[in-house]
Amino acid sequence: MTILTKRQIGFILLLLVCDLLQLNARVRLLPKPQKFSESKGYFQINQVRVVSSVLSDEVNKLVLQSGGCVNSHATQSIEIEILNSSDGLASKSEEYYAIELTSKKVLIQGRSVQAVYWALQTLNQLRFQRNGKFFFPACKVNDWPAFPIRGFMHDTGRSYISIDELKKEIAILSYFKVNVFHWHLTENEAWRLESKVFPELNDSANTTRFPGKFYTIEEAKELVDFCKKHQVMLIPEIDMPGHSAVFERAFHCSMQSGTGKTILKRILDEVCSVFDVPYIHIGTDEVVINDNTFVPDMIFYLHNKGKKVISWNPGWNYKPGEIDMTQLWSYKGKAQSGIPAIDSKFHYLNHYDVFGDIVALYNSRIGNVSYGNNDVTGSILAVWNDRILNTEKDIIQQNSFYPAMLALAERAWLGGGSEYFDADGVVLNYDNKSVFQQFVDFEDRLLYYKAKKFTGYPFPYVKQTNVKWNITEPFPNNGKLETMFPPEKKLALEYKVDGKKYSVRKATGAGIYLRHTWGKLVPAFYKNPIENSTAYAYTWVYSTKKQTVGLLAEFQNYGRSEMYLPPSVGEWDYRKSRITINETVIQPPIWTSTHTKMSNEIPLGNENMTARPPIPITLNRGWNKVLIKLPVGKFTTSEVRLVKWMFSFVFVTRDGQQAIDGLVYSPEKLK
Repeated sequence: MTILTKRQIGFILLLLVCDLLQLNARVRLLPKPQKFSESKGYFQINQVRVVSSVLSDEVNKLVLQSGGCVNSHATQSIEIEILNSSDGLASKSEEYYAIELTSKKVLIQGRSVQAVYWALQTLNQLRFQRNGKFFFPACKVNDWPAFPIRGFMHDTGRSYISIDELKKEIAILSYFKVNVFHWHLTENEAWRLESKVFPELNDSANTTRFPGKFYTIEEAKELVDFCKKHQVMLIPEIDMPGHSAVFERAFHCSMQSGTGKTILKRILDEVCSVFDVPYIHIGTDEVVINDNTFVPDMIFYLHNKGKKVISWNPGWNYKPGEIDMTQLWSYKGKAQSGIPAIDSKFHYLNHYDVFGDIVALYNSRIGNVSYGNNDVTGSILAVWNDRILNTEKDIIQQNSFYPAMLALAERAWLGGGSEYFDADGVVLNYDNKSVFQQFVDFEDRLLYYKAKKFTGYPFPYVKQTNVKWNITEPFPNNGKLETMFPPEKKLALEYKVDGKKYSVRKATGAGIYLRHTWGKLVPAFYKNPIENSTAYAYTWVYSTKKQTVGLLAEFQNYGRSEMYLPPSVGEWDYRKSRITINETVIQPPIWTSTHTKMSNEIPLGNENMTARPPIPITLNRGWNKVLIKLPVGKFTTSEVRLVKWMFSFVFVTRDGQQAIDGLVYSPEKLK
């Protein structure tokens, strides 16, 4: 039996009390409003008089869901006013709203119907329940977004996603003030928008993935209306002239040919008639454009049809006035003065892991500015499906879609952040108290809404801000990944090998990048990672009882846009990574994929930890030793193009839904 000292007991109780205090916090708004102050008292909905010329159905729904009823003679009231630009508002944003909430009255003022809608979502979040009755805390809110574009993109051209699933995502994300859905409809594999003029575009004979799956014109119009109801702007994308192999299979010509351009304009006529939206996205990326009149001609054509135009950057080179907006997609994309830009650089969820990248996303500085301006309009997170996944759930789960979207929802609403990434990139540095506490606060609210709003939704994130590590400086392994180093014999805070000292640094988080996917473009734990190195991470985990828990662990998060090969049998990865718990080596799962031929059409199975059940692990009562060995050879291999020198590790419930309550992770075994 392990006997605890007073210091150990005090340390553990302090951590548990801190967690309890966070869980009992009443007001949790996401995204955080720009200005919020709470007053004494509560508004309880009973009989309510509604005074509103807009969104009255939404207000009535809120009243009913709060256990009240609408009565034109009631003394309590919910009043809504639409303000105009001459009212001397704190913000000129069309999404500005204010809420004044007392025990007798809720007053909502907004610059637009959309602003009022956001105010109602804030009211929904403020509502709490006690003894079966619903209340709203008396408070004042003055709120507006830092950036006007806060959105997500689905690549349905490669992988069809049902209308019902898209509606589900749009509806719940609008609750968090996400206001753009970018619908990537065409790709080499398929043309997903029905064409009555050219039905051969949708013919299964011309579709190489999910044949027969496309959106009817009626469904597309229905989704536009659904987005409008939720104050979300839909941006349809018809990719041209690249990513257009399906067009070439259907018409046996290039989009850039004379015949192709004529056909494409007739298609755009149909597209514009389907989509009652302000913008059409035309792609233009990753293609050699031989006809220098092609892009200007298509933009001119769409402008004449009353549409604004968006294009990828890098893509076609524009001068101010030639395009309405660009969307930055690679590190080479630069916002141009005079051309508004959407920042999607490093914002591709198909390369994100669950735990490390969300830290970088939350701390990011959109477009390298703290507030939207004429050149930077906001951000869209993209989900690309170059590699096939079998189900819609796989797409949402493996891309950690909802946790990342809530991080963007807050960052794009509040603004600020660091210059792309904080000094530690995707590593939580709890010595930087300001940055760390901001993420702790966000994580608390994120997990609150996971429990409150996302029951039944794929939501793989669990608490990680209490997971603490010691990580060594890297030892040179000279390309021999099996080489053993001193941490395997004895843990210490400093090591000496061949006369050289190797120190240990602390890190926090369930996902740690030693070197990020994109190398030095995204700072990680090591500022100058070196090939042919071996690192070690270790922690002590205190459990109040002997128990069997689940373990989420991985060493290579497999991007959903890469033709990676699965690991070999009996290996975690191609780097000889290893986990030891209480001196017992933890074996990797039996991988479901065994193919040796690279292909985007062969889905991976359980290789990502979010696609498999947690590994059962028995923890002893008291302190449990965790040691992770992290060798790396070359940063580019024949099996894995983008080597992620990383690890993810956290103990969870057996179903994987939440972290284990009461566990304490400590870099030092307390004595």
